[in-house]
Amino acid sequence: MIAELRKSTEQRMQKSLDALKSDLGKVRTGRAHTGILDHVQVDYYGSVMPISQVANITLIDARTIGVQPWEKPMVAKVEKAIRDADLGLNPATQGDVIRVPMPALTEERRRDLIKVVKHEGENAKVAIRNQRRDANNHLKEALKKKEVAEDEERRTQDDIQKLTDRYVAEVDKLLADKEKDLMAV
Repeated sequence: MIAELRKSTEQRMQKSLDALKSDLGKVRTGRAHTGILDHVQVDYYGSVMPISQVANITLIDARTIGVQPWEKPMVAKVEKAIRDADLGLNPATQGDVIRVPMPALTEERRRDLIKVVKHEGENAKVAIRNQRRDANNHLKEALKKKEVAEDEERRTQDDIQKLTDRYVAEVDKLLADKEKDLMAV
């Protein structure tokens, strides 16, 4: 049971790390990339949905993303959602197509992107810590049910803490690398 708990916890922590890598890959330095809008949420008739479920997202050119909502009344809501997403983007509507030009990377824009990257990193760290908490709670329940001995529970908690520290350090390393990439001119 203990080995199974360690293994499942490590797998979940690895998934959190992989998700962070995927998110960091979407933060582009100067070129347009449709993945930038993946986290934008749109109010769709009272329920909040990802933008990809209410609009078609394409690349118009290397520096412009095109967003075409499937329903005409949604154009204003999608445009507002993109503007409010704190990505530093300023969409412009042309008929029923929303053009999202990628701003040139000024020093200020690079700093904004670093804030976004750090926020993603913090979310990954929180996910990893939550997995540690879940594993520790599972251990405490097993201890109450007398399925594991106290010293075994303590040892496993220490192992899970070491695992958590290792994954948090990897998150920090990924963030430092991405920050270095963003600040390179």
